[in-house]
Amino acid sequence: MFNFARAKAGVQQSDMQQPGVNRRRFLMGMGGVGLAAMLPLSAQASLSAPVRKLSLHNLHTGEQVTANFWEEGHYLKEGLNTFNHVMRDFRENEEHDIDPKLFDQLFLLQHRLGKPGEIQIISGYRSPTTNAMLRRTSRGVAKKSYHMKGQAIDLRLPGVPLSQVRKAALDLKVGGVGYYPSSNFVHLDTGPVRSWV
Repeated sequence: MFNFARAKAGVQQSDMQQPGVNRRRFLMGMGGVGLAAMLPLSAQASLSAPVRKLSLHNLHTGEQVTANFWEEGHYLKEGLNTFNHVMRDFRENEEHDIDPKLFDQLFLLQHRLGKPGEIQIISGYRSPTTNAMLRRTSRGVAKKSYHMKGQAIDLRLPGVPLSQVRKAALDLKVGGVGYYPSSNFVHLDTGPVRSWV
């Protein structure tokens, strides 16, 4: 079972023992611990893994990356930067820092489904210009979308029915979950817990 106090102490101790630790890195590690505290027990177990790794495939650019993004109690800058790049707004070729908690959600989702393979990206970060264009040409695009904050992804998991991805995401009870079966994707974000179809 996940032990919140031990995880918190472990993050504090590991961050304080490493040279060059700064406040931001420490707080990012604590954010992961805070996320863990809000999760159901079944999800907490997977966050206790010593390494968190994802494989992302941007369907628009064809880019595929696999990287560790969390190790030994803290997020890894190199892995996060790799993911920031592949999740960029490809229309504007603009990168933005993606909320590391979103990668935690993806890691938990795959763990829950028992499907550790590729995550297909339909949409990651969106610049305000791209979001405004999509609002004019598509339905269901929020004016203040979490995509513009680097806090959302629209995705598919190859070989997993979309309805099953949605159910597993809802079961995590973390962030927003949108279901778009006609467009063949599920939306996840790190905003408040809510869902829509």
